[in-house]
Amino acid sequence: MKVHETRSHAHTSGDEQKRGNLRKHKAEGKLPESEQSHKKAKPENDNGAGDVASEYNEFCKAVEENLSIDQIKEVLEANGQETSAPEEALLAQCQDLLFYGALAKCPLCGGGNLICDSEKRFICGGEISEWCSCVYSTKNPPRTEEPIKLPDSVMNSAISDLIKKHQDPKSRPKRELTSDKPFTGMMISLMGRLTRTHQYWKKKIERYGGKVSNTVRGVTCLVVSPAERERGGSSKLVEAMEQGLPVVSEAWLMDSVEKQEAQPLEAYDVVTDLSVEGKGIPWEKQDPSEEAIESLSAELKMYGKRGVYKDTKLEERGGKILEKDGLLYNCAFSICDLGKGRNEYCIMQLITVPDSNLNMYFKRGKVGDDPNAEERQEEWEDEGEAIKEFERLFEEITGNEFEPWEREKKIQKKPRKFFPVDMDDGIEVRSGALGLRQLGVAAAHCKLDSFVANFVKVLCGQEIYKYALMELGLDPPDLPVGMLTDIHLKRCEEALLEFVEKLKTTKETGQKAEAMWADFSSRWFSLMHTTRPMRLHDVHELADHAASAFETVRDINTASRLIGDMRGDTLDDPLSDRYKKLGCKISVVDKESEDYKMVVKYLETTYEPVKVSDVEYGVSVENVFAVESEAIPSLDDIKKLPNNVLLWCGSRSSNLLRHIYKGFLPAVCSLPVPGYMFGRAIVCSDAAAEAARYGFTAVDRPEGFLVLAVASLGEEVTEFTSPPEDTKTLEDKKIGVKGLGRKKTDESEHFMWRDDIKVPCGRLVPSEHKDSPLEYNEYAVYDPKQTSIRFLVEVKYEEKGTEVVDVEPE
Repeated sequence: MKVHETRSHAHTSGDEQKRGNLRKHKAEGKLPESEQSHKKAKPENDNGAGDVASEYNEFCKAVEENLSIDQIKEVLEANGQETSAPEEALLAQCQDLLFYGALAKCPLCGGGNLICDSEKRFICGGEISEWCSCVYSTKNPPRTEEPIKLPDSVMNSAISDLIKKHQDPKSRPKRELTSDKPFTGMMISLMGRLTRTHQYWKKKIERYGGKVSNTVRGVTCLVVSPAERERGGSSKLVEAMEQGLPVVSEAWLMDSVEKQEAQPLEAYDVVTDLSVEGKGIPWEKQDPSEEAIESLSAELKMYGKRGVYKDTKLEERGGKILEKDGLLYNCAFSICDLGKGRNEYCIMQLITVPDSNLNMYFKRGKVGDDPNAEERQEEWEDEGEAIKEFERLFEEITGNEFEPWEREKKIQKKPRKFFPVDMDDGIEVRSGALGLRQLGVAAAHCKLDSFVANFVKVLCGQEIYKYALMELGLDPPDLPVGMLTDIHLKRCEEALLEFVEKLKTTKETGQKAEAMWADFSSRWFSLMHTTRPMRLHDVHELADHAASAFETVRDINTASRLIGDMRGDTLDDPLSDRYKKLGCKISVVDKESEDYKMVVKYLETTYEPVKVSDVEYGVSVENVFAVESEAIPSLDDIKKLPNNVLLWCGSRSSNLLRHIYKGFLPAVCSLPVPGYMFGRAIVCSDAAAEAARYGFTAVDRPEGFLVLAVASLGEEVTEFTSPPEDTKTLEDKKIGVKGLGRKKTDESEHFMWRDDIKVPCGRLVPSEHKDSPLEYNEYAVYDPKQTSIRFLVEVKYEEKGTEVVDVEPE
């Protein structure tokens, strides 16, 4: 075996150094300052607490000087406490136990041990489930009411009498942690014109436990004004950068004071990109908008099950994933544990290279923190030994065997272990679709009508899919979220549906409710690998970040399979080829035709501006496309059904290809929020304003599409002004539903289209249903055969109050 390169930033010598420091300080009769933080007194105006703190300091000193680490472990073990922490932590844990009493088991998960992780809180070291570590946190932990158990070695020690004083639970003081001084132990330097004077911040920093230095030597960080960056900074700034000191904005001070906790310095960095080395701020510590820009511009490194990871540089040498006895040796893994703040990925590949040995590639790290990832690439002469090592690593990473997973997808999630992301055999659309530079050439060579060619170009371009995944935080560059197996997508769907059912019956509140949401969120973002994991809190977030996200990823997977690999397409006309695969006929509607005028009237009459922050956006029609698809009922077929209405359907551009190719699919689940409140239904609206919210992309990408479809509501239509309690009956009986919104279209203006299809086109006016959760009317049908997409309306969103002037060329 030959190792080409190794990149690991795990510093294994840290624990050894700390143990050495502990021995040194024990000899001197003191602990390092960082380890004495638990001894801080409570607020000065609480004299009783001050006396207890003083007594505790003396007690801690006596324990430290008279008990060995072995005796400390004996005490902890005798009282059912964890003993696997570093020696410094065990000492602090033992001091706390002997003075205040043994910590009880976690009241949330029932089995975890509580530990003091800082001066601010006690946390649990257990698990809620195999997906999530326990999220219990408190400043006032529960303690046992039993006398402390003391081993013989401690009973015979020089401080046995002192320790016995605290054995009786009735004589113990109560310990509560404080967290009102976020700058404790910090030396901070200020520079430049800040929004507050230096004198103001000096008093504030000292009040909250820190000190201010006029120089940068030995400081925790340098706080500067934005102007200093633009000017290039003074010698003080240059010196700080040369020393590798954090240089942060004033917002770090403000947020740390407001939140009563020192915030991560990396998240407020203002000069990293000016540094020669460029430290690279992990995505999790960046502002979401900055992280989004980085992820959007990042290149997808693995396009699918047969994709050789780009960082290996072996694909350009003809490298391919090893396939042996029906098994492909390429695995990707994910873990999101919100209880521990983990969001990591892992890649393992065996790669064959012509005229070379077998290569094994391994990479593991935090999402968005590539410089600190563990990475190694090795050559193996013996294929059998390489396979054994691959299987060993798989079991180490997941706690499961490789072959049952790869052949039958059998897997059992284990606590604190990774879970496989089941990649499919294909090319993810972020890799296989056309890049910006290829789009123009493809359209120029396309034999389709120019307007249709441009529309197909949008569907076959990377941009709409990359932006959709970025907006959802589902665009990690290391894993192909847009090329997952149906089995994996089914796992995601089942996890979501299981949790939705749980929500209907749960009565949990407080921390138990938080734990339930954290558990699902960890499971969800392990299955649906993300750059921005979050703890979901309510049904609105569940709809936006789970249900809607799943539907988008599902539709993008469909797009990936149809588009395939267009990067090196040898076809003269790849756009026409994909258009044929769609199995549809798309044509431009003449702008002088009655259909075009009808669509424009319907849009303009039922539209209200989309509001982003304080800016309102109007909309104008660019083109209208008529659609006939093999997967969608024809107009003649749909007209045979009763009660037909022409309605607006909102859709991301990234979902359009799936709709045209396969037809509409019902919502993935039932939730009491707009779009999902009628269960697993296809939901439309009579207001273009409602659809426009989904079609709107971003200020810098003003183009979008709205869908007009005919929906057959059936003979019986049930009306609701609030979410129905039982959506299952509606789904089973396929009853047409109308949700009555706070606004409705003026019925006196409604008209018929194509003889018997109702067009509820009318000015939006207030309805009598002022308490409805819906702003506009929504219509729901439960059978895809009851809907027929008729028009795709290409629109452009424009900021209201601005006038676009076309300048004629000279």
